[in-house]
Amino acid sequence: MDGPYLRVEESGDIMPLNAEVTTVGRGNGADIQLGDSSVSQLHAELVRRGPYVYVVDLGLSRNGTRVNGRPIARRVLDEGDIVSFGAARCKTGGLPQEEITPDVELRRGAAPELTRRELDVLTSLCRPALSDEAFVSPATARDIAEDLVVTEAAVKQHLLRLYQKFRVPEGANRRTRLANEVVALGLVRPMPLPSHEYKAS
Repeated sequence: MDGPYLRVEESGDIMPLNAEVTTVGRGNGADIQLGDSSVSQLHAELVRRGPYVYVVDLGLSRNGTRVNGRPIARRVLDEGDIVSFGAARCKTGGLPQEEITPDVELRRGAAPELTRRELDVLTSLCRPALSDEAFVSPATARDIAEDLVVTEAAVKQHLLRLYQKFRVPEGANRRTRLANEVVALGLVRPMPLPSHEYKAS
């Protein structure tokens, strides 16, 4: 087959990546549908840039997206990489054979300088997804404001600066993309929630 493709391990189906953006998920609208219950309705995007392809995780579930067993937020794919969307495994093919350095580890040095308060905001943002709760979306500005005992307006200002620092473009899922980037860079670690923070919704 000419051009990049994904082979679904369970079924053996070959899925060509012809479009600039190919969506992956369990939902009916996904370009590549994976029936595994660990896969989100809209789980990830595969983006073509010339002969290259990179994968972008769109959710913040603990099931996440992994490349060769390592959790990622965004990563350039190489020939033969194993990409796991939740528990569903796929193998890449048709990619150029050359030396590229896609590891998230190499991007750790690219983490921007953060103030103590910005780090507090990021920790609060990511806390729901890193806890053992079933709640998998990042915290809202209101949640963060309550957590840090500051105004919602102040939190929104911090988030705007953080979007700029981490170069998160405007658009849907902006908080999720920021949280994914922060977790992938290892800036925020999983932590247990104190018992008094389990609130009835």
